[in-house]
Amino acid sequence: MATSSAPTQESESRPRKGVSGLVDFIRSPDGKPARLGFLGACLITLGGLGAGSTRLHDPLLESMGMSWLRFGHGLVVSSLLLWGGVAVMLVSWLWLGRRVIAHTVTEYTMVATTGFWLAPLLLSVPVFSRDTYSYLAQGALLRDGLDPYAVGPVDNVNSLLDNVSPIWTTTTAPYGPAFILIAKFVTLIVGDHVVAGTMLLRLCMLPGLVLLIWAAPRVARRIGANGPAALWICVLNPLVIIHLMGGVHNEMLMVGLMMAAIALTLGDRPGWGVTLIALAVAVKATAGIALPFMVWMWMHRLREKRQLGPVRAFAVATAASAAIFVAVFAVVSLLAGVGLGWLTALAGSVKIINWLTLPTAAANLVNVIGGLFLPVNFYAVLEVTRIIGVATIAIALPLLWWRYRHDDREALTGIAAAMLVVVLFVPAALPWYYTWPLAILSALAQSRAGIAVIAGFSTWIMVIFKPDGSHGMYSWIHVLLATACALAAWYSLSHTAEPATMERQ
Repeated sequence: MATSSAPTQESESRPRKGVSGLVDFIRSPDGKPARLGFLGACLITLGGLGAGSTRLHDPLLESMGMSWLRFGHGLVVSSLLLWGGVAVMLVSWLWLGRRVIAHTVTEYTMVATTGFWLAPLLLSVPVFSRDTYSYLAQGALLRDGLDPYAVGPVDNVNSLLDNVSPIWTTTTAPYGPAFILIAKFVTLIVGDHVVAGTMLLRLCMLPGLVLLIWAAPRVARRIGANGPAALWICVLNPLVIIHLMGGVHNEMLMVGLMMAAIALTLGDRPGWGVTLIALAVAVKATAGIALPFMVWMWMHRLREKRQLGPVRAFAVATAASAAIFVAVFAVVSLLAGVGLGWLTALAGSVKIINWLTLPTAAANLVNVIGGLFLPVNFYAVLEVTRIIGVATIAIALPLLWWRYRHDDREALTGIAAAMLVVVLFVPAALPWYYTWPLAILSALAQSRAGIAVIAGFSTWIMVIFKPDGSHGMYSWIHVLLATACALAAWYSLSHTAEPATMERQ
């Protein structure tokens, strides 16, 4: 029998640095998934020119003589290239997942692989979402002296408006002041140039990915979990690489800041942790779910290191967290020159109707099944199920906060559970919303069964949307194909060989 090839801490901490180290890595057997995923990302980038979430009118493609990629046979070729790239990247990810289960992969391998997979997508058009066009239009509102929390992009007529999805042209911005400030910064530099704006906005998401790469393994190690497994779940996951980075979503910044905040808090720097969670909320409000659980983490440290009683420790942690949060948020809002109007725009997601949340799925089922026997008003049913969903969230979050308070692992579990409840019961969700709980679960769901379920679910949620930003949830063929892919992904990891068997292969 071959000896174990599981990496040691010593070998993992001393990889070769710089370009020579990357060259050695990509030539080695460890680099095979990186090479394959790089090919997949290149195919996505090429196919995206015609089948991605392209501009409605693209003078750039026309000037290059490549506008044919968007129509007829050209669109078919583009779609085949793009979906082929997605398939190749999923296979590469599952290949790495087998090595994660076998404990034969290092954090260096994961980080280097991320770089190879990401590089081609930095040049891609947006894929699987048109949100980047809304971001740019909202940034242009602030740039041009309008309040994006009071008016929608339609009130600022310019060329950016041409590419915004119709349902969002009249919607006020639901994002925090930090992200609106970033969007303003981008439009100040590039003006109304959509291509340059998309590229620069994607680069602005990179710090979130870097923070996630830094934080995920640290959070995992703090509770005795595996760093490479955490990176596989929440960094190399196609939902992150393709949807968040390829699709240019501000969730990338929010999730990275949130995980870094948790890592700092667990690393006995709770003040800095609250500072970063305030910045995360200033990007997108969802990150605020983590803050009450981080108060428990801070309280634990006050009790252990300063020998404070539980009531006093809780009071100090709560007061300090509130003071830091309010101060940071106030500074960011002042810099952006906006108020809290974005909170009222959070309800804008009710315009989205798909099967990704339980209230909407329930309303769809009532409509389909009940409609066989009597007339059903779908929108009336939807309103009722969504009210029930909001009530469920309102009841569940305080209960989860109180239930998961005893130690750091419980607090992390509480954050993951709370985010799952929110994603499942909000009026509407989109695929990239599920990266919120996945980031936390990366430290908690590292068993073979957990990894297999994450692989299956991530695959389904990845392919249920179409590259142009629409979804296939009302096409039974698309749903069945996505489900078949998900089952194949789950099976490939749940029935993978045991580590000892894999080492002999």
